Amino acid sequence: MNPILSQNLFLVKEHVGMFKASNNYDIYNPESNQIIMNCRENNLGFFTKILRFTDYKRATPFNVEITTASGEKLISVKRGIAIFRSTVEIFDEKDRLIGTFKQKFFSIGGKFEILDKNEKPVATLQGKWTGWDFKFSHENKQLAQVSKKWAGMGKEFFTSADNYILQIEETVPADSPLRQLILAAVMCIDMVLKE
Repeated sequence: MNPILSQNLFLVKEHVGMFKASNNYDIYNPESNQIIMNCRENNLGFFTKILRFTDYKRATPFNVEITTASGEKLISVKRGIAIFRSTVEIFDEKDRLIGTFKQKFFSIGGKFEILDKNEKPVATLQGKWTGWDFKFSHENKQLAQVSKKWAGMGKEFFTSADNYILQIEETVPADSPLRQLILAAVMCIDMVLKE
């Protein structure tokens, strides 16, 4: 696993665009304000692009890749067509399955079970429907949290851009695959729950 994933604080910025079909983000080190990772959805099919501008946007498939700023692959996040609930697969830099997310039925604000490659629960992502506050937990212990960072009234008003702060607790080991799953889940909050 790449050492860049051992950091505990990440700022995720959505690319600004009025008529964009793909989901693209830059991930910064908030202390140095340097881009350290990119999240790109490069291979959108024609029909998926069309559906992204309709009410069916949340049901469209996606395949995003998280890379280092220099282009080294870290994580792939893939989902097929979602009818009632989402199942998202997460792959490491060598395209090995490391886990899945399964959206809960009838959850207020959205809830994901995060499973390892053996379908064993390793975390839950729970959000508040009244605001932008999401927490990762397992067995009543907080693992990480995501909150929205406002970029200023003007920018937020005229675009759909979202900025998030991800803070992973120091209790999550630096070399744990759980860090990859948490980062991948952050990308899914916007694509699955908030679009």
